Amino acid sequence: MKVFAAGAVLLATAFIGQTVSAKTLEDVLKEKGVITEADYKEVTKVKPIDYKLGKGFTFTSADEKFQLSLGGRMQFRYTFTDYDSDWSPSKGDASQWNAQRIRLVLGGYAYTKDLTYKMEIDPRQLAQSSSDSTRGGLLDAFLNYKFMDEVQLLAGQTKVKYGYSMIQSDAQLMFVDRAPLIAKMTPSYEIGAFVYGNLFKGLMDYAVSTTNGDGQTNAASTNRNAIAARVQFSPLGKMANDEPDLAISKKPLFTIGANYFYTALGAGENSSTYGTTFNPPATPAGVKNELQNYGVDGHFKWMGLALQGEGLFTQSNPNANRKTVNTVGYYGQAGYMITPKIGVAFRYSVFDPNRDVSNDLQTEQIGAVSYYFDKHNLKLQADVANLHTQVTTGGSYDDMQYRVQAQLIF
Repeated sequence: MKVFAAGAVLLATAFIGQTVSAKTLEDVLKEKGVITEADYKEVTKVKPIDYKLGKGFTFTSADEKFQLSLGGRMQFRYTFTDYDSDWSPSKGDASQWNAQRIRLVLGGYAYTKDLTYKMEIDPRQLAQSSSDSTRGGLLDAFLNYKFMDEVQLLAGQTKVKYGYSMIQSDAQLMFVDRAPLIAKMTPSYEIGAFVYGNLFKGLMDYAVSTTNGDGQTNAASTNRNAIAARVQFSPLGKMANDEPDLAISKKPLFTIGANYFYTALGAGENSSTYGTTFNPPATPAGVKNELQNYGVDGHFKWMGLALQGEGLFTQSNPNANRKTVNTVGYYGQAGYMITPKIGVAFRYSVFDPNRDVSNDLQTEQIGAVSYYFDKHNLKLQADVANLHTQVTTGGSYDDMQYRVQAQLIF
């Protein structure tokens, strides 16, 4: 049954890929010169009900003061893991089909186009425990007011602007998923207040925030808050932050960024992957773990080539006479669009959980190929990775991971 379902998904992917790029009648008439530019703008102006692939159905009031868009995203994934039998003979290989991400997205504006809102839900997670890191499936949920391009204020839940790869949407990657170290070393969704904007016509972006620091949809009753700050420079002009160079940029573009994140967690306070990495449930009661996080990153695109790298450092400083732990992670990756629809990529990543401990590195070497039927709106991706893990007691093992994923944004 699972094989049949997966075949249906891939068949549907191929079928939709033949249809999603169809042009509207207005586009055809404009290209043939039947209608003028003014006519085109008139017939394509805001409609009460409209649909655009990647944004969904959009409903707009007659006075254009209110707008609501309703769309979604689906990722269906197959993973086969060939575990290193020499290290763990009792651990059998694993074969898994998964609805990795199912998202419903609502967004728009109210009263003025400067007051926007967004709510994103993963129905797959609704039945999960409230103690789970996904906290019932509520992702983005916020109000945003734009005073000007340089200053915007957001209140609610969204991603903390720390960790470039985490900031990038998981719908816009060159691989099936991010490097394993990213979830361990970066916070994700947090509830709080965010101020951000872009300066000098997009040459510089900044963001600062104060949040609960407790993870997704979690507001613990403490007097501690997390703070984050990020600055990013784009000297040659603003560049889309999706991983591949789908636009086949005619001129070189690049960004360099730096960010900082501070939080202090009590025992078991944050159940996200980041929280359990640095503050596991076994942490003694009454212990407060202060975490200083630093990161730098760079991203380059030109003529289909996309290069990206990031380094992250975390200092864990508990106040119960436990030893300070320094954690380091980094990755480098390169991708190239062989054609406007076919891309390949390679990534190498390293996670060192404790710089003072030997033989505890976790590394990843991964290669990927992607077929973009309609950019990120409809794509099929596959990657193969060697996951190398050192063991502090001696030795190491290598697991091979094979993944295929189909994505539709509607």
